[in-house]
Amino acid sequence: MDDDRAIIERQLGRPPRAFRRVVLRCPFGRPAVTEQAPFDESGEPFPTTYWLTCRHLAAAIARLEANGGVERWGRLAQEDLRLRASLERGHEDQRRLRPELPGGIGGQTRTGGLKCLHAHAAFALARPGYELGDQILAEVEPLWPSRCCYDNH
Repeated sequence: MDDDRAIIERQLGRPPRAFRRVVLRCPFGRPAVTEQAPFDESGEPFPTTYWLTCRHLAAAIARLEANGGVERWGRLAQEDLRLRASLERGHEDQRRLRPELPGGIGGQTRTGGLKCLHAHAAFALARPGYELGDQILAEVEPLWPSRCCYDNH
């Protein structure tokens, strides 16, 4: 775990907050998604349960967000009944996982809301079967790079 913490700190460029454990590793064995505690070391709420640490995935999702992805996926999640149901189940699952905090995925408190694609992608990777997150991840090509992105920096 100490090695994981050092790798995650290098991936993020800062020490991780509220770090609990690695929940998913990339094909190269490095941390890709971590689980966070509901409160950080100073007692502040930390609403995001799963965090993307893989630089490749974080950058790919950032590009989706920069191209209007939050608004587009938020609209799709309202218009498509299957995606809306997936989002609501995801938020309910999040509240069951973190009863200490009131929000859904990424701390979202608005019903049907979606505010951070990173949180939804991490949630889908950590909890397989979350359809909305799976569809967001389907836009990342390739999902994993051909070489470990950790070694490139």
